[in-house]
Amino acid sequence: MQLNEKEILERFVRYVKIWTTSDSEKADSGIQPSTERQFDLARVLERELKELGAENVQVTEHCYVYGKIPASSGMEAKPSLCLLAHMDTVEEVSGENVNPQIHENYSGEKITLSTGDVLDPACDKDLFEAGVNKETIITTDGTTLLGADDKAGVTAIMTMVKYLHDNPNVSHCPIEVIFSPDEETGHGMDNVPMNLIESKCAYTVDGGHIGELESECFNAYKSDVIFTGKSKHTGSARPDMVNAITMAASFLMNLPRHEAPETTDGYQGFYAPMGIEGSIESAKVSVFLRDFSKAGMEKRKSLVEVLADATAKSFGGKAEVKHTFQYANMKEGLDKSPKVVENLVKAYEKACVKVLFTPIRGGTDGSRLTEMGIPTPNIFTGGHNYHSRTEWCSLQQMTKACEILINLVC
Repeated sequence: MQLNEKEILERFVRYVKIWTTSDSEKADSGIQPSTERQFDLARVLERELKELGAENVQVTEHCYVYGKIPASSGMEAKPSLCLLAHMDTVEEVSGENVNPQIHENYSGEKITLSTGDVLDPACDKDLFEAGVNKETIITTDGTTLLGADDKAGVTAIMTMVKYLHDNPNVSHCPIEVIFSPDEETGHGMDNVPMNLIESKCAYTVDGGHIGELESECFNAYKSDVIFTGKSKHTGSARPDMVNAITMAASFLMNLPRHEAPETTDGYQGFYAPMGIEGSIESAKVSVFLRDFSKAGMEKRKSLVEVLADATAKSFGGKAEVKHTFQYANMKEGLDKSPKVVENLVKAYEKACVKVLFTPIRGGTDGSRLTEMGIPTPNIFTGGHNYHSRTEWCSLQQMTKACEILINLVC
């Protein structure tokens, strides 16, 4: 199988330059897409799918791109499968005016970005490995994120579509393609067009290092804690003033330090403060709770409630806790459909890629889809250091993801 790396790189660069940052506050309020700019990439993908012969191509009112690749002759009776990637990028780091930097035949030196940020293979084993293999590395210029999460996945799927279009002699099953908005906000599957999906299984292309195959992920909740204080002139505040800001800060300081994102890995869960805002009278703290087990998640929710209540009482204020479910561990659903993962393993092996079963320390649209009855494991893309200015992607690893998708459908 010969894939044109130059074309794959050009496609990837074209996609990452399209600004698609989502907005979690708007998404949480029910607006989808949370940003109109996500339609900019959606319309590009709609046009390209049509040009490549996909059928029933459409962009829904909620910015989902859907298309169907008809089965090749003699394969019509084969069950269809669905491939998904998301179009939005995370809001914590700017995704506007992305300026990709191409490092061909990377040989393992430090990469210093225009902002002074450094990618150091001595601190990044995956980057070290890419240097040993002389891979082509794409980075940012340091002023934005790159957007490989998940435009590397979008690129891989569209490359597969083009390969099948250009090689009509290649036999393949019916394929459905979906590009979703607002995955980074946790709302990627809120309005997915289930009425269009015929496939009984699906695969997200939203992973990281080459070889990773993910069939389990966190259980996820968002906890909003609202502290209510009492305002009074600061010059005569004693003893009546109750400062909600101070309560919020005290609450955060009492979360287990050894159970934060930056102090955990593997199967360890965490508490992740994501936002704090307010005034003396009212302050709100948002915390992401993550755990691989349901029992562990219940303990985390309980601790948040206990800490919030204890904090409020110690200051003489009030606290209200609201837990919002985000997604569930996909493992239970995938264990019921082992063939879905087995077929993916065969596609990896055919591409001579060693399978690395790793848990997702996060979630994907696939975790939501699995919960909705369509088992959906996750495939690597070759992207690394997601959600940061030091994000990078390997062209060769992204190309291998394309090859695995072709193996999967053929």
